[in-house]
Amino acid sequence: MTGGPFNTIVSIMRDDLAFDPYLTDVLMRDLVGHDRRPSAFLVYLWLWRASRGDGRRRAGASLQMIATRTGLSKSAVQAAVRHLVRRRLISAARSGPTAAPIYAVHAPWRPDGA
Repeated sequence: MTGGPFNTIVSIMRDDLAFDPYLTDVLMRDLVGHDRRPSAFLVYLWLWRASRGDGRRRAGASLQMIATRTGLSKSAVQAAVRHLVRRRLISAARSGPTAAPIYAVHAPWRPDGA
């Protein structure tokens, strides 16, 4: 390449991220294909990384934070969270009316749900 600038995307990851094969082999097809909710899959994946990916079962995040981190609109995140709660893939609790929710990410395909 001669002359002129070019764009480069650089990604820095702290650690390797290993996915449970169920996430990509079954859950993605179920949420994206069957339910027609690709935003729900993105939100679940982000919450999974923010919690289970760091060795925890819960992650605290506002709808706006999830929207910013996933590239989705806040209303798309809100609809995705409602869908995931209905599907019992996550649960949300608040310590107060204005507090950001704490999301518990469930893995019902595992015998212990862990």
